[in-house]
Amino acid sequence: MELLQAIESRRSIRKFKSEPIPENYINELLEAGRIAPSGSNLQPTRYVVIKSEEARAKLKECTPLPFVSQAPAVIAVCTDAGVVATTEIRSRELMEANAFADTPLNNTKNEDADAYNKRRKSMDEATLRAYLNLNAAIAIDHITLRAVDLGLGSCWVMMFDKEKVKSLLNLDERYDVVALIPVGYPDQAPKQRPRLSMEDVLLKEI
Repeated sequence: MELLQAIESRRSIRKFKSEPIPENYINELLEAGRIAPSGSNLQPTRYVVIKSEEARAKLKECTPLPFVSQAPAVIAVCTDAGVVATTEIRSRELMEANAFADTPLNNTKNEDADAYNKRRKSMDEATLRAYLNLNAAIAIDHITLRAVDLGLGSCWVMMFDKEKVKSLLNLDERYDVVALIPVGYPDQAPKQRPRLSMEDVLLKEI
């Protein structure tokens, strides 16, 4: 499937067939998220795949949306605040990979890089969470588009009790659950939702 076709075809699916998803399809979705770009290459996004009937039954208690637990699989998208400790390593990897070639960043002095890394580490909790969530959003978009490419449907869900889900998944304090993505073969074919015109979204060209 062409990328533009996948973008145009993607819908939020809230009704799924009971047919199970091939294991390799789940891996394909996770791989799409894994290779997504992230700021400073920190790669903070983590995943928990919820497939068993027992786990999905317990998930019912965490969200008012029945279709989430009715999907054959649910991907809990999480962020790992612990990646901040790897800032220097990730920065060094980018430099060694020549990622900043022909840009001013390629000439950044070590002391400048150290100061930048210290600022990143000293982010307050709210700023850090927003930054990590933004990175996770990129991965989520990759996953939902790959799902379309594989003939699957998905829905980006944020209406759930984060603490209940975190407890259900038995996650350490360093992890934060950002979204739930129920995935399965669509049992509905929604039309494209209303969209604003280009004139509405393009503020100006300067």
